[in-house]
Order: sequence, then structure tokens, then C-alpha cells
Amino acid sequence: MFPYSLLAQIPAAVVDSLKTVEQEKAAAWRSLPIDEAVDKFVSGLIELAINILIAAIVFYVGKFLIKKIYNFVLKLLLKRSVDISLTTFLLSTVKMVLYFILIVTVIGILGIETTSFLALFASAGVAIGMALSGTLQNFAGGVLILLLKPYRVGDYIEAQGFAGTVKEIQIFHTIITTVDNKAIIIPNGGLSTGSVNNYSREEYRRVDWSIGISYGNDVDVARKTILAMLLSDDRVVKQYIEDDKAARHIDSQQVEEEADQPEEAPKGFWARLFSRHKERVESWRQAHAKTTVQIVLPKADCAPVVFLENLADSAVQLKVRAWTRSEFYWGLFFDMNERFYNELPKAGINFPFPQLDVHLTRNQ
Repeated sequence: MFPYSLLAQIPAAVVDSLKTVEQEKAAAWRSLPIDEAVDKFVSGLIELAINILIAAIVFYVGKFLIKKIYNFVLKLLLKRSVDISLTTFLLSTVKMVLYFILIVTVIGILGIETTSFLALFASAGVAIGMALSGTLQNFAGGVLILLLKPYRVGDYIEAQGFAGTVKEIQIFHTIITTVDNKAIIIPNGGLSTGSVNNYSREEYRRVDWSIGISYGNDVDVARKTILAMLLSDDRVVKQYIEDDKAARHIDSQQVEEEADQPEEAPKGFWARLFSRHKERVESWRQAHAKTTVQIVLPKADCAPVVFLENLADSAVQLKVRAWTRSEFYWGLFFDMNERFYNELPKAGINFPFPQLDVHLTRNQ
């Protein structure tokens, strides 16, 4: 019924017209025969039953289509070798969006006004977003990490005052494991906006040693002995990183894996379509490469070096530098420390102890 308590604020002509319309509706319902009212009620029930049946059919057909789309996206991401963390996130997002669209469609078929439902959902989303602003920041950070990939599972990183191997990259936080097997959970918000030192990102790293020898020892002899030890180790880059990569046959592993793969099954329509697209893109790249000026940078000399760093109070400090693959870093570092200690004294190089010269004068 119309709220007549507000009539005092409405012009008299509008009030009279509203009263007239309402009275006409009430008179029409009172004058409606019982048979017609029953027929109208029955037809409404039938219409509601048909809408429920259509909504149920649409719901189950939509579930079937969502499952097919989910499997298609999963196969596509696996074929493209997308990172497993990003794959899980994308699949869950696709599934959630498709189910939301399906539910809104079913509600519209049942005759419920979807506009108010969407407005209510948007208002609830704003309220929840304000209450969970920090959590949403971590969520956005997780999305950026999964898309930009500043680090991957298995990388050794240092961030937010912690260092360890990345064990899991989740939507809201990243879990790293320290060298003493402690699990550290770091929110993704800080990781996406702060500095991250990824030790595993580059294939090669430089190893540094500081060696103190006694005053009076021959620096040239120490340099030659140290360089001989470094060059005798297969893990050390002799001069150029590119030559070291070629010597280790880095690409041979990929060739062997391709040779061991079984024969592919007949491709379907979508597989043929994607393969043709890939071939066209590759041909365009080759044609573009022929017309593009190639800039070849000179090779960087990464041969081992030994130089005199400084003259300390009790020792002559030598700095030793050598390049190696990242996975050999700590093994090479500790092995060469032991070799320096065992082999340098054999070449006449001594390691001094901290010492202080004291001169006594006798008073006369």
C-alpha cells in the first residue's frame, strides 16, 4: 500500500491521482471472478515451474560447459609449459568467474531482478575490500609475482630480512625454507614492492676469496700458485662464459629429451590451428631478423684473477676472483678454501698470525 504518511509533502494533484489509481486496482481485484483468479494463480504456478525447469537445465548445461572450458584451459596451459603456481591461480579464477556468470543467469531466468543483486554484490565487495585492504594488497602482490616471475619455486632468494629457497608461491604469501630447514612465510605485498635478491636467476656467479699472506712472501709466486689451482678445477670458467656453456653442452640435454620423446599422436583441430599460428610467428621472426641490424656485444673476459687488495697490519691481503655456474658456487668456494690452506704452504707461502712488535727502551 502507498505510504499515506508522506502525503503532506506531495502536491494535492499528485496525491489525488495516486489515490485514484490505487482505488481502481483494488476495485479490479474485488471485481475479478473466482474462476479467473484461480486460473491466473494456476498459470502463475505453471510459469514458475517452467522457469524452474529451464533454470535447472541451464544450470546443468552450464556446469558441463564450465568443465569443458576448464579442461581446455588446463590443457592449453600445460602445453605452453606455464608455471604451476600461475596455472593453479588462472584455473581457479576462470572457474570462479564462469560460475558467477552462470548463477546470475539462473537467477535472471527465475524472474529475480539481477540489477539489485549485482548492486548488492558490488556494495558487499566494497565493504569487504575496505575491511581486508591489507589482504587484498597481498593478493595483488601474489598476482604480480605469478605474472612477472621475479623468482620461481626452487630459487634461493633474500628478501625482507630472510634468505632461503622458495618452496611455495601462494596467492597471499610466499613460503621459503632456510638452510637450517625453517619455514618462513612472507606476505606477497612486501615482496612485490620491495627488493628481492635472487641468487638463482643468473646461470653464472663470481666467487671471491680474501687470502692473507705474510710480509716477505713473493706475491708473484702466490698468484701463480692460486691461478694454477683455479684453472685445474673444471668448475671454473677459464676465460669466456659463452665458451664454458658450449664446452658443457648445455643444449645437448634438450636434444636428448626431444629424441627420447615418443611419436606424437594425430593432432586435433585446435592443435593444428595453434601449430600453424606458431609456424607463421616463427617465419615472421626469421624474416624480421634478416632485416634487423644485429648488435653483437664483445665477450666479457671472466678468467680467474689474483691481485693485491691492501697492505694490512699483519698480512698482505690478496683478492681472488673466479666465475662458475650458480649450482657450483658453494662447492667451489669451500673446496678452494681447503686447497689454499693445504697447497700454498708447499709453495713457500705462509699465513701470518696477528702480531704486534714491541720495542723496549732501557732508561738510564
